[in-house]
Amino acid sequence: MNIKKAVIPVAGKGTRFLPATKEIPKEMIPIVNKPMIQYVVEEAVASGIEEIVFVTSTGKQTIENYFDRNFELEGFLDKNEKFEELNLCKHIGDMIKIVAVRQKEQLGLGHAILCAKDVVGTENFAVLLGDDLVWSKEPVTKQLIEVSNRNYNSCVIGVMEVNKNDTDKYGIVDGEYMAEDDKTLKMKSMVEKPNPSEAPTNLATPGRYILTPEIFTALEKIPRGVGGEYQLTDAINLLARKEDVFAHVFEGDRFDTGNIPSYLNAVVEFSLRFPETEKIMKDIIRDKVEKYNIR
Repeated sequence: MNIKKAVIPVAGKGTRFLPATKEIPKEMIPIVNKPMIQYVVEEAVASGIEEIVFVTSTGKQTIENYFDRNFELEGFLDKNEKFEELNLCKHIGDMIKIVAVRQKEQLGLGHAILCAKDVVGTENFAVLLGDDLVWSKEPVTKQLIEVSNRNYNSCVIGVMEVNKNDTDKYGIVDGEYMAEDDKTLKMKSMVEKPNPSEAPTNLATPGRYILTPEIFTALEKIPRGVGGEYQLTDAINLLARKEDVFAHVFEGDRFDTGNIPSYLNAVVEFSLRFPETEKIMKDIIRDKVEKYNIR
């Protein structure tokens, strides 16, 4: 099945990045020379996605505008013969079809996805979290789509191995590996942020999913869970009782940009991985190590 739609929830307030996020959506904070949300959208596009459903809230119009055409800016760039910049801006505006739906009250990831129900319709769809970036040769979403296609178009949850002591930061998957695929599990259940002593595995869900439309029925049935929110984890557990749900250990390096320390780590890592900024960042690091006597 060709999955053509992806839901990206971006309604959060980004309080960990205040005061920057007082007027700027967290997702628009740059990693090197692109806002973090662009990396996520580019992953979706590279995976064959043709339409993005942004689940937004008040003050998030900047995200929608960013992926639209700006003819005033384009005219200025053309008039001043800044053709490289012009083509770059046109590409962003033409990259993908954008639809925005409002999450009027932030009641959790499950609730955010449910807000996209009418736009998604009866198709399988992808979910990508806007503050989780993954550097990989093959886009993570594409990896999960391929696993879904091999398993009768089922739900697939992207997972990664984490330190056992960090399981209380993630949703953790329990399941059995398939005989024919040592990276894919048939899921038994998910546990939201379990204590390390109680975690069934160290396989964490950092924010990539392929879901069937039946997830909406499950989301409508679940009560509020951890934190008084509608947890996607609870809906997936409910769905797993009725149909096969798989978890796949994806290939790639994941970068959480949801807080200041991990954001700074992502900036340094991406700078070192881009050829045009690698030397610049190495020189900066070398200079600071000497200046501040870092050991």
